[in-house]
Amino acid sequence: MFFPLGTPLRFLELNNKSMKNIIMGLMVLCTSYHYAQEPTKAETVSVHNKNIYYEVYGKGKPLIFLHGYSLSSKSWKPYVSDFYNDYEVYLIDLTGHGKSDTFSEDLSISEVAKDVNALLQHLNLKQIQAIGFSFGGDVLYQLALQQPKLIKSMITIGAVGTWSVHDFPKYQKAFTFDNKANFPWLSDHRNDAQIKAIMTQFKNYTVKISTKELQSIVPEVLIMIGDDDEGMDLSEVARVKKNLPKSDLWVLPNVAHGAHEGKTKAEFVEKAKAFLTKL
Repeated sequence: MFFPLGTPLRFLELNNKSMKNIIMGLMVLCTSYHYAQEPTKAETVSVHNKNIYYEVYGKGKPLIFLHGYSLSSKSWKPYVSDFYNDYEVYLIDLTGHGKSDTFSEDLSISEVAKDVNALLQHLNLKQIQAIGFSFGGDVLYQLALQQPKLIKSMITIGAVGTWSVHDFPKYQKAFTFDNKANFPWLSDHRNDAQIKAIMTQFKNYTVKISTKELQSIVPEVLIMIGDDDEGMDLSEVARVKKNLPKSDLWVLPNVAHGAHEGKTKAEFVEKAKAFLTKL
C-alpha cells in the first residue's frame, strides 16, 4: 500500500481543506537522519536483471526491513539501533527506489518480491525474518507466497497484501510530479527521472491475495494496523486475520498509516522484538 503517513508534522498551507486532508494522507514523518551506526556492508548488486542496493548492520540472524512506496531504506535507519545488537539487519532499496534501479517497466508487486528474493538468494540467506511497511508489507505477502520456506516470521504495518490505487482516486490526483514539492521525502531518491517514474507508476499499484492464497501462507504474521488508517478496509483486515493460519492482529487506537512511527515507536520496537523471538 502507498500513502506513507507519519505522526503529525508541519501541515502544508492549502486553501482547499479536502486537498489538505489528502496531502496529509500521503505524507510521512520527515526527520533529519542522524545515526551513530555505520553499515558493515553497503553495495549495489545485479540480480533478476536489476541493480538493487542494500545495507547491512550488526550480527545475528537476518532481519529484513522493507520500506513504503515512494520511500527508501533511509526510512528504516532510525530503527537500526533498536535491532542491530540482536540481528543482522538488512535495509533494502526496493525496485525503483533509492539507490536501486529506476522503474523501467510497469509496477508489479509480485515482480518486486521476485527482485527481493533474487537479492536474498545472492546473499545466500536461506531463512529470514522481516518487517515491511505499507508497500514493503505487500511485497512480503507476495514473497511468502513465492517462497514458502524463506520467511520464518514477519511483521506487516499498514498492509494486508491486498490494495488497489483505483479505490483511492484522490491519492492519484494528489501524487503527481507537478506536486512533488509537497512530498519532501522524495529527495531521498537519486534524481527527478526516478521520482517521476515512482509517481507515474503509482497508477499501477494493485495487488490481490485470494483467500486460498492466504490459507497457504506459512510464516507467522503480526498484522499491525492503526485504526485511523483510512486506506485500510477493516473488512479486508478481518478476512486476512481469519484466513492466515498463524497470525496476530495489533490495532493501535488513534493511529494512522505509519503505526510504527513517532509516539508509538517505542511500543512497536518492544512488541516487534517479542514477536520475532517467540518462535
